[in-house]
Amino acid sequence: MATANGTAKAKSLASTDRLVTVTLDPNTITSINPDEVHEWRIAIYDLLEDNSFRPARVAAVGPFALHMSIVGNAIVLDVRHPETFQPIAAHYLSLTPFRRLIRDYFRIRDAYYEAIRSAQPFQIETVDMARRGIHNEAAELLRTRLDNKLIIDLNTARRLFTLICAVQPYASRIDESKSELPSVLFVCSMNSVRSPIAAAIARKAFPGRIIARSVGVNGGKADQFVHEVMEEIGVDMSVHTPHILDELVANRFDLVICLSDDAPEAVARKGLEAGAIEAWHIQDPSLVEGSRDVVLAAYRDLRDTLDKRVRARLEPLVSGGSQIH
Repeated sequence: MATANGTAKAKSLASTDRLVTVTLDPNTITSINPDEVHEWRIAIYDLLEDNSFRPARVAAVGPFALHMSIVGNAIVLDVRHPETFQPIAAHYLSLTPFRRLIRDYFRIRDAYYEAIRSAQPFQIETVDMARRGIHNEAAELLRTRLDNKLIIDLNTARRLFTLICAVQPYASRIDESKSELPSVLFVCSMNSVRSPIAAAIARKAFPGRIIARSVGVNGGKADQFVHEVMEEIGVDMSVHTPHILDELVANRFDLVICLSDDAPEAVARKGLEAGAIEAWHIQDPSLVEGSRDVVLAAYRDLRDTLDKRVRARLEPLVSGGSQIH
């Protein structure tokens, strides 16, 4: 009986020491190429399918969510609670030690795809062995660099390295503190529906021409209906992680747009510097009751309303006009 209990306990621990959600920061990891986005999704799927992961030196019990962003020359590995997205631990991983391995990864990956199309089986095997060698070397380096920060096994490290390779070539390394691009902040109650949709539309409408961020007064959860209706217009919201006002690093925006009744007071308490602060009366579709079709229709109406209003409001700002409206 003791052995059975011990086995059950081991399985329970194994189920908690893992990632169940991986999201990417849309402000620093950007692409409008569907092939690139597909590569990210495959890498995330593979990582979530089989992993062993937990932060070191913290008492938090998993499972965990991982939010990835790129700041300068570092990948930020931000570990959070998978339901509330409350921060648990965050680590900066410098990309410099991985540059050669990342270059070799893409060189061998391209050679592997070419071998599959035209080479003999022994050539495919040779390239595949080289590919596995790069993965193993990178995984060992990753575990060394994350020692005493994140506890991951070799297989998880291999898959995490693949994801890093997938996202880092397409990083938008804009230093927001020095950038002259106009900046806009959208604020709603929980950063689950209205503000993330508005920010995503702004980035889609004006790619590389504006810095658009979103936060909530309080923490919320990712919303599946948001994912569905934004997917319909080619925007991947599965990578969104809700954030709150207190997590904001930037304190100055050209324009702050409040999308919920509680946002203006919270923005005032935060003391943000802004060229202009506006309050838009936008209904929250998550409060709509009815069938799935009725709720989806409400989300689509919100999306389309924000699409028109965000484009019209930000066009003069992006074109060099005044933020005053």
